[in-house]
Amino acid sequence: MAATTNDSTDDETKDAKATAPASSLTDKERDQIAKMPYEEARDNLIKAVQALEAGGLNLDQSMHQWEVGEALAKRAQSLLNEVRAKLENAEAEQQSTAATAGTQSNLE
Repeated sequence: MAATTNDSTDDETKDAKATAPASSLTDKERDQIAKMPYEEARDNLIKAVQALEAGGLNLDQSMHQWEVGEALAKRAQSLLNEVRAKLENAEAEQQSTAATAGTQSNLE
């Protein structure tokens, strides 16, 4: 009976993937977003949100703007996470050497 449940779950997962709409983002758009610095991604995200809030877009345009916004938000968050990790590493390194700072042992 467990196999039936697993088979059913697998079928539902396949059905969900089969019915999920394809992304409207082009490979070129994905590439451009992946290369954007934080400030550019943030500014373009603001523009995407403003375009959606302003209205006047048809359904396809709205979906495209939403997907662009999602990709930009992920890019910006990824860059922020990288900076956060670098800062945490620097802080941990600083704390590990703080005990010997200004002593003879840090010169050895």
